[in-house]
Amino acid sequence: MASADLRAELDCSICLSLYTDPVSLRCGHDFCRSCIVSALDAQEAAGAYSCPECRAEYPERPALETNRKLRNIVERFLSAETGIFCTYCTKSPVPAVRTCLQCEASFCGEHLSRHSKSSEHTLVEPTATPKERKCSTHKEILKYYCPMDAACICVSCCLVGEHRRHDVELLDVASEKKKKKLRKYLEEINPQKAEIQTRLQNLQDRQRNIQEKVSDKRKNVRKLFMDIKEQLEMAEKKALSEISRQEEKIVSQISDLIKKLEIEEDELSRKMRHVEEMCQVTDPIRLLQESDITVCGRGDGEDTGGDGGEDTGGDGEDTGGDGEDTGGDGEDTGGDGEDTGGDGEDSGGDGEDTGGDGGEGRSEEDLDEVLISLTLHRSMRDVVPNVTSQLGLHVADILLDEDTAHRHVKISEDLKTATRTEEEQDRTESPGRFQFYHQVLSRCGLSSGRHYWEVEWNQIGGCDIGLSYPSIVREGRQSAIRYNDKSWCLVMSGARCEAWHRSVISPLSADTTCPRLGVFLDYEAGRLSFYRLCDPIRHLHTFTAAFSEPLHVAFGLGPGASVRIIS
Repeated sequence: MASADLRAELDCSICLSLYTDPVSLRCGHDFCRSCIVSALDAQEAAGAYSCPECRAEYPERPALETNRKLRNIVERFLSAETGIFCTYCTKSPVPAVRTCLQCEASFCGEHLSRHSKSSEHTLVEPTATPKERKCSTHKEILKYYCPMDAACICVSCCLVGEHRRHDVELLDVASEKKKKKLRKYLEEINPQKAEIQTRLQNLQDRQRNIQEKVSDKRKNVRKLFMDIKEQLEMAEKKALSEISRQEEKIVSQISDLIKKLEIEEDELSRKMRHVEEMCQVTDPIRLLQESDITVCGRGDGEDTGGDGGEDTGGDGEDTGGDGEDTGGDGEDTGGDGEDTGGDGEDSGGDGEDTGGDGGEGRSEEDLDEVLISLTLHRSMRDVVPNVTSQLGLHVADILLDEDTAHRHVKISEDLKTATRTEEEQDRTESPGRFQFYHQVLSRCGLSSGRHYWEVEWNQIGGCDIGLSYPSIVREGRQSAIRYNDKSWCLVMSGARCEAWHRSVISPLSADTTCPRLGVFLDYEAGRLSFYRLCDPIRHLHTFTAAFSEPLHVAFGLGPGASVRIIS
């Protein structure tokens, strides 16, 4: 029963078998190494890790520690499970305490007391292979060791066998000699083991540090994208709010015009019905004396304006309609106060048009798409600067210095592009100008901080892209940014990509069909890195140095080559 209980405690909860290479999590639970690795691999896609036993959560992939004590217990248990039992205990297996080589049988304590005490019977620790302790030729117990043949032998082998006249040793003596050699060997390899353990510990510490950094970086990236999402959502809300505002304003204006037109339409319909009724009157006196008749005089020559005046004189009133003047407070010049252009109030008014159908269709009443675009632009323009700021990067605004450019290097008006030309550029003398190589430096140097910028090569000829101290010489072989200790550069030419410093070449395996490179400088850390910006982005090379001067962007140009700074 106790054995069964112990067996249950030694089973892995994942595979339900005895532990194989048991490892522990920080929560204290143990698993087979292969079992927990498979479980963690399956959890990796979700980005969250937990103990399969207690569900304790880990923010990053947990480290696995070998449980040596548990491993030893499992090994001993297996040894007991497959141990040596008494040959004569047939009812139930009882562990043996001794094995007789002569009888080739194993005995428990009780049966051992009944065993022969003859000196011919040799008792040893329990073994399942007593025959292996006898000479295969003479069937006698092995008692001696022949160093010459490295073999265990019996008495007959020494006297009459193939080992006679050999110097032999008792097994115990030979065993002690071998143990002495083994101890010496252990003393020799112990320092090696200690060194390996130290290196192993350093690697494990480094692994933990990397995992911690990865975890922190994941958190930072998630937070960064959460901030970006918030900014984008805010920009979306602003843009949608502006669209809604314009919609409300324009729809309201159009609704007002629709109401006015509907009122006018109803009024005209009423007048038309009244006129139609009058047309049916047969009594001329009644028709002519009808005071409510309003006849639209357009086209019949009866009156000169509006839809409210019968003639320019009316009922003896002045030409201003019902007594109003021709300018007045914005009313019209005739009829009963209506204007000459339909339902418009005046010629200027509140932004309505000056006539026609009330102003529907004016371009001013369309969506102001420029305003919407500006709202989006102002809301989103700070997203990228905020990202670079949170990443601790400064995107440098780099301009090329014409006073350093070789006379066959043309600099663009925006000071961003350098192109090698056959024509000599008309430039004044400058002590900083490169005289020997077709090179140029940037105006300002970088002497602190973390900076990032991009460059694009036209993939014609070859080019050198790098950084240089301003103290680089301007003439002779040492003026090339490849050949001195004051500059570091990447050389691109055809299918070749190399890193150069002090004439030392480091060939790189890079796809030169990608024209754009990213350059990162961490001045204090002494790190200058280059990246290929095609999908996927890949690291090309990193220079490390203790920078002692400001660093200027430096270009070297082969025939037809052109390089542009994108910052």
